[in-house]
Amino acid sequence: MVQAWPYAAAFALGALIPRRESKFERFALGLVGLLAAAFIGSMWPEKAVETAAAPAVEWDQLLNVIVFLPIVGAVAILFMPRQSPKLLRRVTMVVLGVDFIASLWLLKAPMTDGWHFQYVREWLPGFGIRYHVAVDGISVWLVILSTFTTPLAAYASFGSLKKRTKDLCFSLLLLHGAMLGAFVSLDLFLFYVFWELMLVPMLILIGIWGGVEKIKASYKFFLYTMAGSMMMLAAILYMVWTHEQLAGYVTFDYLALSRLVLPKTAAYLCFAAFALAFLIKVPMFPLHTWLPDAHVQAPTGGSVILAAVLLKLGTYAYIRFCMGMFAGPAYAAAANLAGVAIGGGILYAALVAWKQSDIKKLIAYSSVAHLGFVMLGLFTGTEAGIAGGVLQMVNHGISTGALFILVGVIYDRRHTRLVSEFGGLAKVMPIYTACFVLITMSSIGVPGTNGFVGEFMVIMGSFTSSVLGSHGKLQGGLAAFGVILAAVYMLSMVQKTFFGPLSNPKNKHLKDLNIRETVVLAPLIAMVFVLGLFPNLFLDRMKSSVSGVTARFMDSTREFRNAMDTDPDRAVLLPRLSGALSSGYPEDPKKQQEAAEGATAALDKESAQ
Repeated sequence: MVQAWPYAAAFALGALIPRRESKFERFALGLVGLLAAAFIGSMWPEKAVETAAAPAVEWDQLLNVIVFLPIVGAVAILFMPRQSPKLLRRVTMVVLGVDFIASLWLLKAPMTDGWHFQYVREWLPGFGIRYHVAVDGISVWLVILSTFTTPLAAYASFGSLKKRTKDLCFSLLLLHGAMLGAFVSLDLFLFYVFWELMLVPMLILIGIWGGVEKIKASYKFFLYTMAGSMMMLAAILYMVWTHEQLAGYVTFDYLALSRLVLPKTAAYLCFAAFALAFLIKVPMFPLHTWLPDAHVQAPTGGSVILAAVLLKLGTYAYIRFCMGMFAGPAYAAAANLAGVAIGGGILYAALVAWKQSDIKKLIAYSSVAHLGFVMLGLFTGTEAGIAGGVLQMVNHGISTGALFILVGVIYDRRHTRLVSEFGGLAKVMPIYTACFVLITMSSIGVPGTNGFVGEFMVIMGSFTSSVLGSHGKLQGGLAAFGVILAAVYMLSMVQKTFFGPLSNPKNKHLKDLNIRETVVLAPLIAMVFVLGLFPNLFLDRMKSSVSGVTARFMDSTREFRNAMDTDPDRAVLLPRLSGALSSGYPEDPKKQQEAAEGATAALDKESAQ
């Protein structure tokens, strides 16, 4: 009976469709509502798969609420009158606000070993597909980053985008729900659904409210993303097929597939497919060329969400899937990839940013450089490097998101972002100047701001990394030089824009920050100091998960090498998962035991031979 409520809600919403809408629009909206109701009804908990007992503070439905509240809100928006923009904006802000408050409950859990707020149920059992969601000490901060920044981006957008409000609200809510779903998914099919779902609303944001070359930027974003996604899908299907050959049953579950050691060639190809999809999303040099165009053409809210959250899905997915399922190939490629992250990301992107005349494009290239630091931290394979990389994901989301909002403020007033059009803005916009300078300090990593600790930990991880080998110290030194370059291009832009004579008469009567802009920037500025002065509030909660990822990465690398030494052309299913990765594993105990016995027998037979 409980599954009937989505259908009842869909019919109730259908009754609210304004009669002034055309019959075709009413039919289309009703069909969308029915499909959404069917989807939610099929996934609605009727009987969950039994998992390890969770602490009392961990409500197992919380992640369902956090993920599907904005998706249901997006569907509800479709049924609301286009002629009531205030209602649409208010509903959107209420949904996003409630979602943020709900996400704060995740902090009630101490985020010790294993998964938290875990929920598993059969979705498409005939295909081995489950609805499996959970968070750990890494993904929890990215979920909260998303629920924190998206309402701010939406509120900022409502101040400047007055046309097609219904489409804007729908896109923001759907994008938000898809991003959250990708962060918490532990089933590869479910992850892929959310990964692809993000593409649609972001294309809408750029394609409708973008700049002059919005169509070109949209196509470029679409083609890059889809190219990587198709290869990742092929790799997923191959892994599922191989697992079925070894274990006798089909599953897309991440924890089950993490026990799979593929033949050497297949392992490297699958790693390359996953890595390519994620490195495009980061993006990492030389796959970054879509990002500057997307940022420059996207509206302010789209740029904020793109920089603050969407790009983090690439870095997060690399930790979760590349390092979790392909540790051996990831270990082997780490030193070379670190060199690319430094040379092409941190250094090259910094030099390109230095030469930009468009402030927004400069910040876009600075994102490539900052995310180069994040990837370097992951490639080190050390606890310090990975923790610093995760912290830097959050830092980048706060600082760069604030920078894009600040650029949007000046663009709304002057409709230009060229540095040459400004100069001396501090004389007429002192509060705006103070905010811009402060966020710039956080972006370049001044001690006391959020950018310092993450970059410092990444550099220290490079110096102590056994994964990077003899090149670690050199790469750490080059990364440190990248910090200096960041200061050069950011401070140069600030000096030309805000100081010196007020020579352009068009700037003499510019208004300072208004109430809406102040409300949007104040939480971000507060987080600059919270993260900068109290980093352990964040690091302590991710410590256990980072330690588990690091230990599992090293253990899996040894297991991969042992399997390759035995027979590099044969796939192996490991009998169990080690460390934090196995905590709360929801696999059917009977099937898990059968698979474990089969894998153990295969290993014993190979050893005897």
